[in-house]
Amino acid sequence: MPEKEVGKVNHFFNKISVAAVELTGNLKVGDTIHIKGHSSDLTQKVESMQIEHDQVETAGPGDSVGIKVTGYAHPKDIVYKVTD
Repeated sequence: MPEKEVGKVNHFFNKISVAAVELTGNLKVGDTIHIKGHSSDLTQKVESMQIEHDQVETAGPGDSVGIKVTGYAHPKDIVYKVTD
């Protein structure tokens, strides 16, 4: 499936499994993302997204969002949006 780079992981909050992602593209709840890095490789649907602890449905370039993830992510991991 084609993928488009939409951001990079800045930080991973291990206890709560949340990746802080600096976006370079548009992302919305319901999109499928693929986080790929040196030792990370996970694909999942975006169930919820937050900016500064506020729930948001969409975010765009320049936004820093928190995304609940199903596995481990690491700083510098690239976040791709899976496109149809």
